Amino acid sequence: MRVFGSAAVWRFCIWLSTTQTLGRVAANMTQAQPLAPQGREIPLSGPIVQIKSGSNLGVRMKFLTTDSGRRIAYAQSKGIGPGVVFLGGFMSDMTGTKALHLEAWCKAEGRGFLRFDYSGHGASSEAFTDGCIGDWAEDAQSAICELTEGAQILVGSSMGGWISLLMVKRIPERIAGLVTIAAAPDFTEDGFWANFNADTRKFLTQEGLVNIPSDYGDPYPITKRLIEDGRLHLVLRSPLNLPFPTRFLQGDEDEEVPVELAQRLFALAAGDDIQLRLLKGGDHRFSSPRALALTQEAITDVIGAIKAE
Repeated sequence: MRVFGSAAVWRFCIWLSTTQTLGRVAANMTQAQPLAPQGREIPLSGPIVQIKSGSNLGVRMKFLTTDSGRRIAYAQSKGIGPGVVFLGGFMSDMTGTKALHLEAWCKAEGRGFLRFDYSGHGASSEAFTDGCIGDWAEDAQSAICELTEGAQILVGSSMGGWISLLMVKRIPERIAGLVTIAAAPDFTEDGFWANFNADTRKFLTQEGLVNIPSDYGDPYPITKRLIEDGRLHLVLRSPLNLPFPTRFLQGDEDEEVPVELAQRLFALAAGDDIQLRLLKGGDHRFSSPRALALTQEAITDVIGAIKAE
């Protein structure tokens, strides 16, 4: 499956999937189905399930009610600025390894830190299938603007990298620096939709949802709204102005987001202090000791650059 460049193979099913390519997943959804009695075709997708991704077992959890009425779960530790805000990935939550590791590190450094769940994720309100990129960007903007003071360093993982880039456009005055980890901007269009065949696209358009098979239990529900709303928030179609210290982190063995996408993002980024750092052997989870150390190093580097300005 070619997505970004002639050699790119992008499997963005979420970081849990390490055995199937997105192209094979899309093919599995749209293989010729056997006919039931009286010739009734077996649906490609099951009924819409009101699911929420993950569970949130974190302590010190609080809730922020946004202007849209969504209740956003968050955990925050106060400290010196600029603070660090962690933005998680698709169907992830704020209790992941990276979020908790960075929280502990920031607390040890005496630096402010905020992690939160988008609506439909973790402990926040709403169903996952009701959400979309625009909603989750609104959640992030509300959390940053209402829970923090001054400019922050955003650390966006996977989909959180896309959300972070949207924050740069919406609230540039609140961004002091940026670190992305296996950033996956525009994945709804260039990952999912681009690799759905005609039958899958037709089914999604008519029924509103397709369930991508998973080896790990519940399927991954992809909604028509997720795809259509994603098109309103694409960021890789024009240059990106990043006028602050920026570090893009990427593993060279990431099977969900290819190195070519990180290189494309780097090429589109405009600014005086932008670096792309590749981790040999790094995967999409980016949670190994070496990956976590590189993330800390990147944040420390951004802080140093901010102080030197």
